[in-house]
Amino acid sequence: MLISRKWLSQYMDIQAYTIEELADKITAAGLEVEGIEVLASGTNLVIGEVIECNPHPDSDHLSVTKVDVKDEVLQIVCGAPNVRKGLKVIVAKVGAKLPEIEIKKGNIRGVESNGMLCSLLELGIDAKSLTEQQKAGIEELDSDAIVGETDVLAYLGLDDEVLDIGLTPNRNDCLAAFSMAKEAGAILDTPVMLPSYEGAANGGDASQLVVKSETEKCPLYSGKIINSLTIKESPKWMQELLHSSGIKSINNVVDISNLVMLETGQPLHFFDLSKLEKQEIIVKDGLHETYTALDGITYQLEPEDIVITINDKPVAIGGVMGGDDSKIDDDTTAILIETASFDHVSIRNTARRLNLNTDASIRYQKGIEPLAPYKAMDRAVQLLVEYADAKGIEETKYSADVAYEDTAFDVNLQAINELLGLEISEEKAMEVLTRLDFAPTKTGDMIHVVIPSYRTDIKIEADIAEELVRLIGFDDLPSTLPLMPETEGKLNKRQQLRRLLRNTLCAQGLQEVVTYTLISDDMNRDAIMPQATNVAVASPMSEDRKTIRGSILPSMLNCIAYNKARSVKNVAFFEISEVYSNEDSEERLALAIQGDLQQNRHLHYEIKPDFYTMKGLIEALLDKLGYNASRVMIKENDVDTTHFHPYQSAAVYIGRDLLGIIGVIHPTMAKAYGVDTTVMAELKLEVILKNKTSKVKFEAISKYPNVVRDLAFVVDVETPAGEIIKAIKTTGKNVIQDVEVFDDYRGEHVEAGKKSLAISITFQAKDHTLTDEEITNLYNQARDVVKQKFNAELRG
Repeated sequence: MLISRKWLSQYMDIQAYTIEELADKITAAGLEVEGIEVLASGTNLVIGEVIECNPHPDSDHLSVTKVDVKDEVLQIVCGAPNVRKGLKVIVAKVGAKLPEIEIKKGNIRGVESNGMLCSLLELGIDAKSLTEQQKAGIEELDSDAIVGETDVLAYLGLDDEVLDIGLTPNRNDCLAAFSMAKEAGAILDTPVMLPSYEGAANGGDASQLVVKSETEKCPLYSGKIINSLTIKESPKWMQELLHSSGIKSINNVVDISNLVMLETGQPLHFFDLSKLEKQEIIVKDGLHETYTALDGITYQLEPEDIVITINDKPVAIGGVMGGDDSKIDDDTTAILIETASFDHVSIRNTARRLNLNTDASIRYQKGIEPLAPYKAMDRAVQLLVEYADAKGIEETKYSADVAYEDTAFDVNLQAINELLGLEISEEKAMEVLTRLDFAPTKTGDMIHVVIPSYRTDIKIEADIAEELVRLIGFDDLPSTLPLMPETEGKLNKRQQLRRLLRNTLCAQGLQEVVTYTLISDDMNRDAIMPQATNVAVASPMSEDRKTIRGSILPSMLNCIAYNKARSVKNVAFFEISEVYSNEDSEERLALAIQGDLQQNRHLHYEIKPDFYTMKGLIEALLDKLGYNASRVMIKENDVDTTHFHPYQSAAVYIGRDLLGIIGVIHPTMAKAYGVDTTVMAELKLEVILKNKTSKVKFEAISKYPNVVRDLAFVVDVETPAGEIIKAIKTTGKNVIQDVEVFDDYRGEHVEAGKKSLAISITFQAKDHTLTDEEITNLYNQARDVVKQKFNAELRG
């Protein structure tokens, strides 16, 4: 919204404020002033008269002039094609500072020049508001211009400053200068006097005009015929106001239509009455034809567009632009005035499709107050009578009667104060609401307000609260410290777990990935340890993003396949994420490794990941978290053999709680996802969080030597090595420090269905050096318990 200081000055006294102070106060009240512009600028300017003009002796396009500026005669070399003797001009004397240049005494092709004759462009005027003649040469002043006048910008009406106000979406009312003036008056607590025009369009001679609306997109269409008027130049004040808003002056009638739109916010259109085939206007939609608008461009109309028609022929695109065949020109003597209400969504769609963002369409898109069509008609008739000699005015015709009722309701000041955390007095509240023209009256404990028609954004008590605090001023609000409980700045248990997992896994060479939470139903059917129920998205973007996942690994396998397709064959990923059911959610950790753990092409060796790689990684991770080996059990995988290889996977437990599944991907699943052999795991972090970790105990390192003895057994191939290790450790809890399987042999010299396990046992006491007898006894006990418990045969 552009509004100038001069425009506001017409309605209120703002002499006490600089333009910067006005901008600060308007911005503080919630309407941000995005910029301040001057219409023109220049120092050391004076009005002069060309008393002599001769061709330059060394140029065919320059002139040497003598210019009288009252107190002296200046010789100035000028290149403008329209310079001539007797012309009154704008002179920038030596030392003048213009927007682009500073004027200095010079010598142009051997002729001295003491200043410059100026065009409006050189004073900083926007070229869009100038005629081609003004842009081509210096400005030609009227004959009544006073030679020697130094306040040139005031004479030209360019001594004005313009506020560029950025409006919030709910304040469409401030697109109207009258409403903006009311707003500024309320902010500055200054009386506002708007022009008196109410009822100017009432009455008139009987009219044959017929107006109809055959579309719900136009609830109101009004028309008024003026049978006689005079086309002439607009008064200077009107040209200046239009210029400050970036609108070029055309003639008095066109300028009035533009001015009324700026004042009331209501777009209106003037038709040349003599160019209309008949006095019957019908607003309709459903047309599909071409139409040439006021800009001379032919547009394709679609059925959804609102069109103003006469004899079923379009004469205007409703709310966007009028037609070229009925525009006002210098021969116009009678007009038809149109004001209307249009559906803002339809106007927006039409304007966007035709790329016609006119002043009218922008205002319709933002919404217009209900009484604006009536106000605009009254103001237009008043101005046409005063400045266009309007006569033969006929009665106004309407397509429908639109009943308007004021928005009125009661508000509770105590509730508003509680909402705002303030103590606004009743006296202050009544004063602010009066400034806003809300007509407040006291009714018991309540305040009754009646909202002006242009404030369509005020509907409930909360809106009144906002208006009160906005006008009182945020800078005047009392400063209070927020009451907040003291908290210790540290990570909670879950955050600590996430950080530890990330740091540990990244240190092991894995990379964290983030995959989509939304997956397809097919992927969700491959969930590891699936949720009881699945959460479906109400309006999915696609079938591939239809369900909130109940497991992480399917998404991670997709990620591995994506990398493989792009020649990234060696990957080690992990992800920490929530999985969901209709009832609850839980956090999980997923890991996947494919390709080589280590590779050296020069030395021709590579290390592939396998079940034991993942097992070791999980055991090390749990040990880091504080779960020692005695609390972690790795058992045969009887949980999921559909997605994991049945003979190369295991279930991991902490105590009796299933933590997760680790192992090699099932070949069928690997093929379905397009991945190679992958070692993977999915763990429930909730199990880790609900179980208590072992307390850390510090012990001195034994200073006594250890002794290592080996045993070799032949046992059934189904006998788990871990159970044998566990049995051996029970025979000497404080002395047997380590038990390790260092060979697992199956083949020649071992009976079918059997395997040979070679086990190394480390003996060490903490308080003395073990004797041979002690070691032998423990060795024999270990041998005997394995023979008895597992039906093992000792190998020589």
